[in-house]
Amino acid sequence: MQLWYPKGYFVQDISFDFFNYAGLHRSVVLYTTPTTYIDDITVTTDVDRDVGLVNYWISVQGSDHFQLEVRLLDEDGKIVARGTGNEGQLKVPRAHLWWPYLMHEHPAYLYSLEVTMTTPESVSDFYTLPVGIRTVAVTKSKFLINGKPFYFQGVNKHEDSDIRGRGFDWPLLIKDFNLLRWLGANSFRTSHYPYSEEVLQLCDRYGIVVIDECPGVGIVLPQSFGNVSLRHHLEVMDELVRRDKNHPAVVMWSVANEPVSSLKPAGYYFKTLIAHTKALDPTRPVTFVSNTRYDADLGAPYVDVICVNSYLSWYHDYGHLEVIQLQLTSQFENWYKMYQKPIIQSEYGADAVSGLHEDPPRMFSEEYQTALLENYHLILDEKRKEYVIGELIWNFADFMTNQSPLRVTGNKKGIFTRQRNPKMAAFILRERYWRIANETRGYGSVPRTQCMGSRPFTF
Repeated sequence: MQLWYPKGYFVQDISFDFFNYAGLHRSVVLYTTPTTYIDDITVTTDVDRDVGLVNYWISVQGSDHFQLEVRLLDEDGKIVARGTGNEGQLKVPRAHLWWPYLMHEHPAYLYSLEVTMTTPESVSDFYTLPVGIRTVAVTKSKFLINGKPFYFQGVNKHEDSDIRGRGFDWPLLIKDFNLLRWLGANSFRTSHYPYSEEVLQLCDRYGIVVIDECPGVGIVLPQSFGNVSLRHHLEVMDELVRRDKNHPAVVMWSVANEPVSSLKPAGYYFKTLIAHTKALDPTRPVTFVSNTRYDADLGAPYVDVICVNSYLSWYHDYGHLEVIQLQLTSQFENWYKMYQKPIIQSEYGADAVSGLHEDPPRMFSEEYQTALLENYHLILDEKRKEYVIGELIWNFADFMTNQSPLRVTGNKKGIFTRQRNPKMAAFILRERYWRIANETRGYGSVPRTQCMGSRPFTF
């Protein structure tokens, strides 16, 4: 069939599956500085027995003649360590560590690093930086925070909602964080771009762990792996690490989502990109999210953690839930046998139209979504005893996409609707996450009554 279009007609086609909102998404802030001012602070932390170690580097612009005083205060405002100069190490005896939500009875402990600058000309500047003392490490089969195994029981998100689209919205953000805690979720990935700084600040204070992902989505063409793209990608990682390096909630960098990493140039591309990111920040592991076959992924040898997306019985084997357990087992065993690295199921799920019910379960019904999740969970429970270190549902909430026959007014894989109302899957996931928390830390079963927003839900 021949199709006709007006002269000069074109459509901007971008290779990602979320809506490309126009306009300013976040606040624009104008500020002034003194002629000599504190330009940047970098903090890394370590632990030596019960002593917390806070290493700092401070950059000052405008003059080479200045004095710096550094103080570290606890949550009660008590000074626990002091330093001077633009770099040094503060030692904190009996330090309170920054722990993730549900991993410790006092999670998300934050100190305050106060930096005061003065010059001989009486110019002064002052900055306060929240600091969480914690360590991150990866072994062949574990992800460790403060030396203890951490399991990512969380979600993928989008900055998306009714009315504002991707525009920043404080009430929505607080609602989302309350829902994360209600779920018993301890983590999320910033799919597929860096989220607002306010999001990361709340993660620091709520104890929600973050896999911080750059906007490396849609890397699907051979030219996407060329030198021009690589130079830009390196600059993007410079910007991301510079902005988010001091957040204790950020425990891993993700340099891309679903690139076609089987293409020949991908090996050099990701080797260079990951090495560059590690040089920028040697304290955090680096990954990217793959949907390429385990034996064809040329970037996987260079990551610290394998992140795999798979949509079994959704984008293939439509309606055949019975094949999920066999296929998922094969997926995990093949990846681990080849790379001997811990694995996160970084996306899985199915669309469900809220209020659509079918028995037996049929695609797009809430029953099908929950049945698919339960089949995944059976294998995840087996493999998390070995080398699987996390599961991130796709998605936290329904979100808008471009129009297509595959999407019913957006992507409906959310366990909450776009208005943040729960589907059946939210309750399945909540019971699971609280059970896992109970098994690993002994904090008790799912709370019998807990508010979702303002309305109590009883179990």
